[in-house]
Order: sequence, then C-alpha cells, then structure tokens
Amino acid sequence: GGVFLTMSFFGFGQSADIDIVLNDAETRKKAEHKSEDGRKDKYFLFYDGETVSGKVNVTLKYPGKRLEHNGIKIEFIGQIELYYDRGNHHEFVSLVKDLARPGELTQSQTFDFEFTHVEKPYESYTGQNVKLRYFLRATVGRRLNDISKELDIVVHTLSTYPELNSSIKMEVGIEDCLHIEFEYNKSKYHLKDVIVGKIYFLLVRIKIKHMEIDIIKRETTGTGPNVYHENDTIAKYEIMDGAPVRGESIPIRLFLAGYEMTPTMRDINKKFSVRYYLNLVLIDEEERRYFKQQEITLWRKGDIVRKSMSHQAAIASQRFEGSSNPERSQAQSNSEDDS
Repeated sequence: GGVFLTMSFFGFGQSADIDIVLNDAETRKKAEHKSEDGRKDKYFLFYDGETVSGKVNVTLKYPGKRLEHNGIKIEFIGQIELYYDRGNHHEFVSLVKDLARPGELTQSQTFDFEFTHVEKPYESYTGQNVKLRYFLRATVGRRLNDISKELDIVVHTLSTYPELNSSIKMEVGIEDCLHIEFEYNKSKYHLKDVIVGKIYFLLVRIKIKHMEIDIIKRETTGTGPNVYHENDTIAKYEIMDGAPVRGESIPIRLFLAGYEMTPTMRDINKKFSVRYYLNLVLIDEEERRYFKQQEITLWRKGDIVRKSMSHQAAIASQRFEGSSNPERSQAQSNSEDDS
C-alpha cells in the first residue's frame, strides 16, 4: 500500500518483464549443451543460414502506469570469450533490429522480429578456457538502467562426407626390441562413427604388460606468448592385458558415439582450436611408456539431421561445402516430413 503509492508518486516503480519467444518454438529441435559450470541444458538448435525470428513481449509490471524508454531493440550476437581475458568479448556476428523508437509504453506490447538467413559460421562450444556462444538480447533502453533479457541458442555445423579419407598407417619401433605397425581405417570420422583398426606385432623382445588407445582432445587458446594448451583424455580403450607374441595381430573397434566430442575446430576466428588425437600407449614391465600420437579429424554428419533442416539451411550448407553430394537432392525433398 503506502510505500508503493509514494514510489509511484515520485515516478519510480514502473518496470517491465521481457520475454523472447521464437516463432518455431513448438517444432524446432533442441540440443543438449554444456554450460560453463558443467551443467547440461537443452537449447533451440540452429544451423548456418537459417532465419531466426520471433516475438519480444514487453509486459508492464504495474498496468495503467507508463514506462518511458530510449528505444527498444533486439540483437543477434555470436561471440567468443576467452576465460583469461574476461569481459572482453570478440563478436563475430552482431545484428541489431530496432523495435520501437524512444517514447513511452502505456500498456504491455509485443514486437515481431526477424533476422533473415543469419550466418552462423562456427559451432557453439564451451571449453576449459574458451566459450563460443550465440544469443538473442532484447533491450528496453532507460535513462538509468536498461531492462534486458538474453536467450541462448545452440549452433551445430554440418559437413558432408570428406572427399579424401585415407587410412592411417604407422609404425612404432624401438631398435632391435620392438616393432609394431598399426592401421586405422580412416583419418576422418563423424561423431557417431566407429574407429576400426588393427595392430601387428612384427618383433617383440620387451615384455609389454599393458596396451591402450586413448582419444585425446586438445584445446588451444590464445596467440603468441599467451598460448594455452589443455589436454583432456576423452576415452581409454584397453587393447590388451598381457604379453603379445610376434606375428600376432589385434583388431580394434572403438565406438565414438558414447563419448562427448565436438567436431574438430581449426583456428576459429583466430582465437582457438580444438583437435583430436589417437594415442597408442604401451607400458612394459618396468613401467616404461611408449606412445605414438596421430591426429584424426572429427566432423558432424549432416544427412540425417538435414531432414528437419529448413530448405534455406540446406542451401546455406551447400554453399558452404560445395555441392558434391549426390544424397543432397533427396535430403532436400524430405525437408517437409520432420521425422
């Protein structure tokens, strides 16, 4: 009662809630994404070239009382934040739409917005030292303090099958005591792929007691003197326990779908990279470790998802990849049935 009256009398007190609602919120797919504190949440999923449109609802807290403002706008932003350089955001996409000129709202109001065929060149990513995020931000400008609201979205980058995908052949040798060869079927794998390989023991004169393949994720941030490398062992795959014999060959099947991985990211906006390596580790009975590392490329497969992609996103990804994919035409004709 009394307090509220006084506040209104002095012209304080009117405020508003802002809500951003996407037009296709009912039908758009969501993707799980990790936030900085490690929690997983679901966000609306977008692809490069897709339109982002919706409504901004500005709801006055106290009906019948006007809200003066310096303009209402909505922004679509893609930015990279390096954790050691907090507060310094590198925006690689920044679009603004003005929704209302400076003036006053006498009642709650809804504003439509549309960002057409927005370029979203990179995949959303939350790492150890860096974060790449896309979000919408609606702002009611005020003289003292703006009222604003953000809505994060997630972007996935899609690729088609690599034209060249040679197998990986490597040899590990220790003069006169160990010689092995290993072979992986490909050098580029999609995120739900299976790494199929073989290890041949050509010469074994040391007692090997353990052998494994690790998948290492390496995140590199910064440039020049400020380069940080963060290595993370994503998967350990035990090949054998016990001693191999000469002439033996051991098959490998490593299913990637069970692990949390992103596509390989090389020099994203000159700010960071995420790369993946297969590491073959041998441990002998004297606890000596021998290893050989090989980079593999990970990519996100588009064909299945593309069914639910809009036509324009399919065109955008075609522009992006060069149109050398025979499955494309049938994928586009499926864009109506969202299965």
